[in-house]
Amino acid sequence: MICAGTGCVANGSLKVKDALETELIKRNLQNEVKVVLTGCNGFCAKGPVIVVYPEDIFYQVVKPGDVPYLVEEHFIKGRPVQKFLYTPPTEKSTIPVMNDIPFFKHQVLRALRNRSLIDAEKIEEYIARDGYMAAAKALTEMTPEQVVSEVKRSGLRGRGGAGFLTGLKWELCARVTGDIKYILCNGDEGDPGAFMDRSVMEADPHSVLEGMIIAARGINAHYGYIYVRAEYPLAVHRLQIAIDQAMDRGLLGKDILGTGFDLDIEIYQGAGAFVCGEETALMASIEGKRGMPRAKPPFPAVKGLWMRPSVLNNVETFANVPPIILNGADWFSSLGTEKSKGTKVFALSGALNNIGLVEVPMGIPLKTVIFDIGGGIKNNRKFKAVQMGGPSGGCIPASLIDTPVDFENINKTGAIMGSGGMVVMDETTCMPAMAKFFLEFTEDESCGKCVPCRIGNKTLLSILTRITNGEGREGDIELLLALSQQIKDTSLCGLGQTSPNPVLTTIKYFRDEYEAHIKEHRCPARVCTPLVKFVVDKDKCKKCGLCFKACPAGALQWEKGQVAYIDPEKCTKCKSCIKACRFWSID
Repeated sequence: MICAGTGCVANGSLKVKDALETELIKRNLQNEVKVVLTGCNGFCAKGPVIVVYPEDIFYQVVKPGDVPYLVEEHFIKGRPVQKFLYTPPTEKSTIPVMNDIPFFKHQVLRALRNRSLIDAEKIEEYIARDGYMAAAKALTEMTPEQVVSEVKRSGLRGRGGAGFLTGLKWELCARVTGDIKYILCNGDEGDPGAFMDRSVMEADPHSVLEGMIIAARGINAHYGYIYVRAEYPLAVHRLQIAIDQAMDRGLLGKDILGTGFDLDIEIYQGAGAFVCGEETALMASIEGKRGMPRAKPPFPAVKGLWMRPSVLNNVETFANVPPIILNGADWFSSLGTEKSKGTKVFALSGALNNIGLVEVPMGIPLKTVIFDIGGGIKNNRKFKAVQMGGPSGGCIPASLIDTPVDFENINKTGAIMGSGGMVVMDETTCMPAMAKFFLEFTEDESCGKCVPCRIGNKTLLSILTRITNGEGREGDIELLLALSQQIKDTSLCGLGQTSPNPVLTTIKYFRDEYEAHIKEHRCPARVCTPLVKFVVDKDKCKKCGLCFKACPAGALQWEKGQVAYIDPEKCTKCKSCIKACRFWSID
């Protein structure tokens, strides 16, 4: 199995596939070894990835030129190739079997249940994994009321961020009378660094379609849209293949499986606007209008797309539905916490050794995700914080590392679960600068419809810019707090209501860094260039010369056993010396 998710494709996995097929023919093994392209394997930082079955051997960072040796050793001589096996960051021994690797063994796959096991472009492989069995059950053995009841009883909550009970949303829509209803899938996924939904659409598009069929049965909808941003061409490509295949086999369209139930689904490509993750803005976009939210009520379950009753769920939510119908609500709710059932998919990124996509049970400690699955912090640096919930989420500090990952406990920290972005930061991160970074995104993505979001976020950003430029004033922190709360309380939609979260949580947990910027004109993390002096502290310098070697401008002066010196006339303030120094010797 060769990963053909976007990350591995970008790293050359298709060339590896061609090289492997050529080498197998050359060795007359083409009838012995089957090469299959799969969706995202999850361990994106190690791509291109190959998994060999039935032994479950995991190979990483394989290049086309490595293939002849791989075939010779593994497929001819029958021994795993050590040089392509994974080695944990703190160990020396390799781990050959995929599910023995810590990144994989702590995961529980439900939404990603077909990960690395099927060719996403072949419906037969999805069907072979019990695909469309749940839809058949919902259409032939269950009433619409039973479908809604089963999903409601499972406790499945929307995975797009708000965490509203999926079955309850379906029930509200099902109760509304109307000849035309819509079932909608949000595949927009505008969070930077998040690729959970993209991965599901690329790797297992039929699971999304099947979830939508079941939901449509529950609310009695016969029309559906999958809203995907145009920046996801591979997802669009594979979804369209899946729709065509399902139509050809009578699983979509008229009289599905001879039950008399009709459902047409089409893809709507969005232009890529973060605000279109909000349901009413998404619906406005499909209607051909500018993607801006509207006030609620009326809620979309009553008046949604073209003022018709509509249900919108995100990709991961729909991917969870088929196994609930097939295995029952009790099976699904047996995993997770009291109010947060099942699993959640996260995109791990930032200062981690292991970056990629993971699915874990609700309630798992944050520490397990970051240190066991994520492999800990790169370069042996200290863990400082994790941003959860995307650009409008919040920062959770190292002191709360044992927090269980579920809707309730994450909300208590001031952050939000969001759609599943998890950005890990080490000690070299400046928290005011980090808050500014995320606010630049939300300020840019604000649709501008309501004043609190349009003007408020712009003002927040201007204050943060002053602070990180060394121009902070007494009272700035209090102003940031007051303005943030007003934006949260008065904005029209979720974008504005959550946009100040990075500001509020960084002040809550890292107020001393804000005070250092404002009162001492100092950036403790040495990130904000105007606040860095570029002077070597003689007492802290270990005379190791690492800064000298890193300087590209010849500004560092150093001799063995001597304290380094930075020539201010030559220094370009590129911070290469600061990144190289492990002893915080440069102020």
